[in-house]
Amino acid sequence: MTRPSHTVILIPARMASTRLPDKPLADIHGAPMIVHVWRRAMEAGIGPVFVACAEEAIKRAVEAAGGQAVLTDPNHPSGSDRIFEALTKIDPAGKFDAIVNVQGDLPTLDPALIRRALDPLVEASVDIATLAVEITREEERTNPNVVKAVAAFQPNGNGIARALYFSRATTPANADGKTGPHYHHIGLYTYRRAALERFVKLSPGILEQREKLEQLRALENNMRIDVALVDTLPLGVDTPAELERARALLAPRK
Repeated sequence: MTRPSHTVILIPARMASTRLPDKPLADIHGAPMIVHVWRRAMEAGIGPVFVACAEEAIKRAVEAAGGQAVLTDPNHPSGSDRIFEALTKIDPAGKFDAIVNVQGDLPTLDPALIRRALDPLVEASVDIATLAVEITREEERTNPNVVKAVAAFQPNGNGIARALYFSRATTPANADGKTGPHYHHIGLYTYRRAALERFVKLSPGILEQREKLEQLRALENNMRIDVALVDTLPLGVDTPAELERARALLAPRK
C-alpha cells in the first residue's frame, strides 16, 4: 500500500442530540449547520463530499444547497458504521481507497485540517490517521470531556507519530505538563478502505467500552493509528452556547 490516490469525504449526520435537538439543521446565517460543514469539506479540495444522513430532512437540506447526500439506516450505533453504509452505496466498485470521516458538527473547521489528516497515510503500514493539538489551557488536562492522544512526537520530526493510546484521563503522567505536552485529540479520521471495512466488522473492545472511545477498538485489534499534529482546535457544536459561538465566528464581515 502507498498513499491513497482516490479520496472521498463522508460526513455522518443525524438529528438525535440531547443537548441540541435537530443539530444538523440549526441555522447559521441562513444555512443549516450541516451545509456549513459540507462547504468546509468541499474547500479542502481532496475529493468528492457526501453527507451520510440518518434522516430525509438532512438529505433535503444538503441537496438544496447543491451538495450530495446519502440516506442511511437511522439505527447505526456510530458514525463509522454510517459512513461505511454510505460508502457501499456510492462506491460499490471500490474506486475510493481513502475515506475521510468529518464530523457533522464542525461548521468552522479549517479545510487545511482535513488535508492534514491524509499525511500519515504516506506510511504504508498506517491503517487510520487522525489529528491532535497541544493542550494549552490547564483545565483541559483534567477534563474527562477532552480526549487525550498519547503519541511520542519527535522534537524535530514531521509532526506525525504513532498513537499508543487515547484516554479521557490525564495521560501520560505529570498533569502540569512540565515534562512534556499533553495532546487534545481531534475526532477527524482518515481510513484506508480496507481498514474501514475491517473496523466496522469488529466487536466493541474492552477498553473502548471502559473509556467510551471507539478508536480504542482499532488499537485493541492491532490496527495502526498515526496522529498528525496541528495548531488549530476546531469548534465542535454540542450546546446552544457553542452554536452562538459558531454564529459569531461565521458572521459575515462588514
